[in-house]
Amino acid sequence: MDAILPVGATDSENPAPRKPRVAVLFGGRSSEHAVSCATASSVLGAIDRDAYEVIPIGVTRTGRWVLAADDPDRWAITAGVLPEVKDGDGPGVIAPVQTTDSTLQVLEHGQVPRELGQVDVVFPLLHGPFGEDGTLQGLLELTDVRYVGAGVLASAASMDKAVMKVMLKGSGLPIGEYLVVRPGQWQHDPDGVRDDVEELGWPVFVKPARAGSSVGISKVDGPEGLDAAIAEALQHDRKLVIEASVVGREIECAVLQSSDGSVATSLPGEIEFVGGHDFYDFEAKYLDGTTKLSCPADLPADVLDRVRELSVRTFEAMNCEGLARVDFFVLADGSVVVNEINTMPGFTSSSMYPRMWAATGLDYPELIDRLIRTALARPTGLR
Repeated sequence: MDAILPVGATDSENPAPRKPRVAVLFGGRSSEHAVSCATASSVLGAIDRDAYEVIPIGVTRTGRWVLAADDPDRWAITAGVLPEVKDGDGPGVIAPVQTTDSTLQVLEHGQVPRELGQVDVVFPLLHGPFGEDGTLQGLLELTDVRYVGAGVLASAASMDKAVMKVMLKGSGLPIGEYLVVRPGQWQHDPDGVRDDVEELGWPVFVKPARAGSSVGISKVDGPEGLDAAIAEALQHDRKLVIEASVVGREIECAVLQSSDGSVATSLPGEIEFVGGHDFYDFEAKYLDGTTKLSCPADLPADVLDRVRELSVRTFEAMNCEGLARVDFFVLADGSVVVNEINTMPGFTSSSMYPRMWAATGLDYPELIDRLIRTALARPTGLR
């Protein structure tokens, strides 16, 4: 195998600088496996192949890394069929395990391990636990491999809705009323939980604390629906967050950090439902096309400015890097409430995050390029 040269280096036999090698990592162990595959489909189809060498790495539901097909169609959601990374999709891949060597190795049955090449940056397109929650970021930090997006602390804290709300409130940001159901609490004191929820007032939203993409979330209009909603959420997480309903318009804003550390915001967008959904659940997001985005949202200029200001403050309060999407409620009186932040938001070409940037003047391929360039410029280790 040819010797690995640093990015931008040349030799007498290869006068052109080596392109940065980007490992696109997707799939994973969470319930958002298919969404991650769909995100990879879009990124693989849009990344600039003249600027980057791309290595697609799929992660199976059991956590095995495989050298995946570099085929956007293979990983797309088609006619409601959800894609999945399986063991047979390619040979196994061994991640780097030390700071002095960022080389990937491929394991094929009955063969001696072979080098796949040095990785310059990882683009982790995993959503939910074991990918977006700081676990993967910790692995990459241990080996001094650069990666797109938030670091360990920001990833972990933003994934845990209970911790996120504590940090946002502590930073003086406006949030809605909520309560936390800790692991085992429902089993040991269901009546106490019911009483606490009753104090919040109806309706409420019952959510797994550490899941995303509206997986396991239920809207509950009264006491008769609470037990079933909690049972559903507990299928995804032992820790729950129950939020009081906030009556307002659902507004989102995309945040993007540049290589110099400056933070920019997109024009805020508004989610509108055109089908039979009364909140932004998994089907509305990914399967039936019943939502649309209006960007910029039809709001007064001062409210749009307030959303953008709070987006930056939320990004900084959570110690985020690279990118994030901040979700809000705008109330009838024009006040703004922070709902949550996503450190690896939906990133298909039709997802809200890239669509808001497109409406702001930054198209999808350029957005991907900006994220990779920012990650490449970021130092490893403590920063």
